[in-house]
Amino acid sequence: LLAILGMLFVAPIPQDPAYHLFVDIRQWWSIPNTLDVLSNVPFILTGLLGLKRCLKCRETLLFWPFLAMFIGVFWTAFGSAYYHWAPGNETLVWDRLPMTIAFMGLFTLVLADRVDSRWRYALLPLLIAGIASVWYWDWTEDFGAGDLRPYALVQFLPMLLIPLILILYPAPRRDYGVFIGLLFFYVLAKLLEHFDRQVFELTSQLVSGHSLKHLSAALATAFLYVLLIRHTHNYSQQE
Repeated sequence: LLAILGMLFVAPIPQDPAYHLFVDIRQWWSIPNTLDVLSNVPFILTGLLGLKRCLKCRETLLFWPFLAMFIGVFWTAFGSAYYHWAPGNETLVWDRLPMTIAFMGLFTLVLADRVDSRWRYALLPLLIAGIASVWYWDWTEDFGAGDLRPYALVQFLPMLLIPLILILYPAPRRDYGVFIGLLFFYVLAKLLEHFDRQVFELTSQLVSGHSLKHLSAALATAFLYVLLIRHTHNYSQQE
């Protein structure tokens, strides 16, 4: 609540045009920004694996949060690839939308699993809030006064609250290693994104930080799949 209220006292945050200027602009096989585009392929794999298992375990209490999460992961592959094919605010919308769906699915999952199962009913309002944050940013950009504050809350606040929830509401299952791996690769992805050029130079222009960011984020989603397996183990055994 303090974070949300605090944002009201922060000036609107426009999208920095320099954000679209990625260091690796090499083109192979007629694919612009080839490695930044193709490095999104692993999201397809984890997304499909997650969706397949979700649909086999429809009776689990957390079916809808898991489903939303892996729909977001799967869609991220195409949204991010589309954005990196032609970087700009117009395509960035389709990169951010699926990520907000995945974030809200994960946040709902943790709330329902650790705090109270009734939190699963918060999925739809949280999804609406996530999608609205992207829409609001895009709408404000059209008027020349872009504002990323709601989107920043949607992306970063759950990643701060989830560790706190895990500590305050322990569960008999030992999922801490899964969440540690998830948060580690998420933070690593953000660092690789920030040091895009430095990583490109460090690897003798072999691969950029942003391409590796996609791979690191995909590894984070692999931990989500492990979490799904643990939650649906009993259901899959019954089948």
